[in-house]
Amino acid sequence: MNIYVGNLPYSVKNDELREAFEAFGAVSSAEVIFDRRTKRSRGYGFVEMDDDQAGRRAIEALNGSDFKGRELRVDESQPREEKAERRASEPAQRTGSAAPRREPVHSPAAPEPTTGGVIGFFKRLFG
Repeated sequence: MNIYVGNLPYSVKNDELREAFEAFGAVSSAEVIFDRRTKRSRGYGFVEMDDDQAGRRAIEALNGSDFKGRELRVDESQPREEKAERRASEPAQRTGSAAPRREPVHSPAAPEPTTGGVIGFFKRLFG
């Protein structure tokens, strides 16, 4: 059983994650996910347990529990294909606060500068 573990403290290493789950059964692998660019923990990881019963006990016991000052989110991991299908069926949500692009407004009353650079700057400044 592949288990998702979220809201991990950034200081947690693979061995510590493994130890937390070994109390419920044999752990095949435990991996904290790190950002490739910054080499910093992303705050989540995955644990693989061979015994599904042990995995379910671990999920029930650890979900919502305190782990080094953080409340863990533990759930059975979903395969990537199912996640992609689920996202496709959900309505698109706009994220971010990017405003629509606007074209600059040119006033016909404002004279166009005839010379650029430093000379043009001084001409505009002193007339």
